[in-house]
Amino acid sequence: MSGELSSSGVKHVVILGAGFAGLELATRLSESLSDEVRTTLIDQGDSFSFGFSKLDVLFRGRSADDVSLPYRDISKEGVEFRQERVTSIDPEKRRVTTDAGSYDADILVVSLGADYDFAATPGFEEGGVQYYSIPGAERMRDVLSDFESGRILIGILGHPFKCPPAPFEGALLLHDHFVERGLRDAVEIRVVGPMAAPVPITEELSQSILGALGERGIEYVPNQQIVEIDTGSNEARFADGGSMPFDLFVGIPVHRVPDVVERSGLAVDEGAGICYIEFGGGKVGKVEANFFGGPKPTARLVGPSRDLAADKVEFAATRRELWFG
Repeated sequence: MSGELSSSGVKHVVILGAGFAGLELATRLSESLSDEVRTTLIDQGDSFSFGFSKLDVLFRGRSADDVSLPYRDISKEGVEFRQERVTSIDPEKRRVTTDAGSYDADILVVSLGADYDFAATPGFEEGGVQYYSIPGAERMRDVLSDFESGRILIGILGHPFKCPPAPFEGALLLHDHFVERGLRDAVEIRVVGPMAAPVPITEELSQSILGALGERGIEYVPNQQIVEIDTGSNEARFADGGSMPFDLFVGIPVHRVPDVVERSGLAVDEGAGICYIEFGGGKVGKVEANFFGGPKPTARLVGPSRDLAADKVEFAATRRELWFG
């Protein structure tokens, strides 16, 4: 949203959310328009971590501190970070209220991402694990260390969700994990989701993922919406009345619009971007999705290759340097 110049001739940009989008925008404004804008970057957290860093915690022994980039280290000209929780957004007046004060913006940017609704699926919090958060990845890592045989069910509990390839990436890396431990023959891995294909907007990408799963003996069960995790019988119950047993349930949590964004009337349904996906064996692919660039959404898979594994490392290092200096 745009506004008139403030009395000083410098526009005040308020960015809500210091995730990927917020950090990238704040950095670009600092580098290209530092004489024309001052930026206030607001987030309730104290640090940033890349989405794929959860896999480093889960499978590679990294700690939360290892993969966290503290916001206090931001040192961009014209950018001020505030650790505060946003409580209301008035898009017409471009006014934001937090638990510590209020802000009037010439330009207001809302990039608060999605919240996880773990309680949306009964039984999930008590009977499952997840790797979509750092604490979740730490807990799942501990659970995996004692898991030596049985059925692992990766359940996609809602749609859409962050990084569509991520559930399948998790399955591929679980395969490698148990191969390395000499236990793969004793472990069954399945992925269940409400989508007809892994990434429904593109048959080519879906077939690539299905091929990689099939090569490793991993089944994808489509068109099944999980509505409950029965912790008594260790079964995932489906909307159509069916069920599937498991010994370890790994959930991709329901995503929802943050309450403060929903109340503001700014919520939208779709997005665009890139997402890296590890195929195991040191190879990485890159999914490039575009939901707005044509008459219908598109996505394509580049790779996988070892070169893209290096590209992923370089991508993270470059952004770390850009955002935090």
